[in-house]
Amino acid sequence: MTLTREEAWQLMNAWTESVSLRSHMRAVEVVMTAAAHQYGRGAADEVLFAVAGILHDADYEKWPEEHPKRIVALLRDRGEEELAHAISAHYTIWGVPCVTTLDKALLACDELTGFIVACCLVRPEGISTLTPKSVKKRLKSARFAAKVDRNEVRIGAEQLGVDLGEHIQFIIDALRPHADELGIGPRASG
Repeated sequence: MTLTREEAWQLMNAWTESVSLRSHMRAVEVVMTAAAHQYGRGAADEVLFAVAGILHDADYEKWPEEHPKRIVALLRDRGEEELAHAISAHYTIWGVPCVTTLDKALLACDELTGFIVACCLVRPEGISTLTPKSVKKRLKSARFAAKVDRNEVRIGAEQLGVDLGEHIQFIIDALRPHADELGIGPRASG
């Protein structure tokens, strides 16, 4: 891979103005960096996994009808086929199979990270006391974070070969040190 984390971050910011969407991609980057160690080859996979997290929705704001065609095409033009495939596979509507650990991790981490962030935002204590049990309970409520595809959350964990509760805890643990940056820490009362 020749694309650096800094180049990916600049590209994502050039294509994305929404603070919330940028924050989502940063949260997925954080989780994917941890996933490189949990599911991948550790430090050898860190940049690859992080860049997938940063770029997976990079074209969504400017070209929502074409997502993720633009970012996939750009990556293919740059010879970044592994990243292009993972981003294609994370968009399950295309039916691209998850083959590599990167593909599976991105699918398993994207929707669920967004959902966990949503859970944090409705809790005064944010992520500090969030548990898998609480997240699973919210997953059962179709009205909470209604845009999150629950089937994709389930399929992601299955494809990665992990227990959903353990995977939820993994994501919570990955996000917790970044709570202030991501705006998911405890909120001051008053």
